[in-house]
Amino acid sequence: MKRYLTLPAAALAAALALAGCGADDTGSQTAPGQTTQSGAAPQTGSEVSAEHNDADTMFAQMMIPHHQQAVEMSEIMLGKDSLDPKITELATRIKEAQGPEIERMTAMLDAWGEPVMMPSESAGAMEGHDMHGNESGKAGMGSMEGMMSEDDLAKLESTQGTEAAELFLTQMIAHHEGAVKMAEQEAEQGSNPQAVELAQTIIKDQEGEIQEMKDLLATL
Repeated sequence: MKRYLTLPAAALAAALALAGCGADDTGSQTAPGQTTQSGAAPQTGSEVSAEHNDADTMFAQMMIPHHQQAVEMSEIMLGKDSLDPKITELATRIKEAQGPEIERMTAMLDAWGEPVMMPSESAGAMEGHDMHGNESGKAGMGSMEGMMSEDDLAKLESTQGTEAAELFLTQMIAHHEGAVKMAEQEAEQGSNPQAVELAQTIIKDQEGEIQEMKDLLATL
């Protein structure tokens, strides 16, 4: 689905700006293919290690559109009126957390000399891994763990009030569960220290939010 593969302009601009930096604050030169990390994420100002394997690359390439969709879902909710303040606060927090992580993973891929978008042949290998049960039948980003279909997003946009809150929480729980699975795989198989650390952060943060959303869902 094209809407999931488009890197936000801000993230792309950040990646290009980072790629153009040839020296750190101390004036030492970075190695070819290396760059500094986004200032919006942990380890601000540290270099991205060039060490990486296929698991690291796939993790970043998959998690970027996965995070983009979480941001999109959150923006849909923030555009609605008369929502429970707890839902608005949650959607804001998810958007503010995952935006900088998109920039960070973009910088990682740039440092590794890897494309931001997963090659079509690799994306096709993800077919059948859709935990949300989407019926699009398409390979690639639309069939990653926990991703919503176009119909799912359209339904979220069309609902209001408590119905919208319930649907958002249900969808985002599934979305987070998919992200946690992807991050767990990276934590086990990745070799890049920054990517593994980010995966561990995603696991911790999103598992906490999953429980929070389940608790909120029970109160609606």
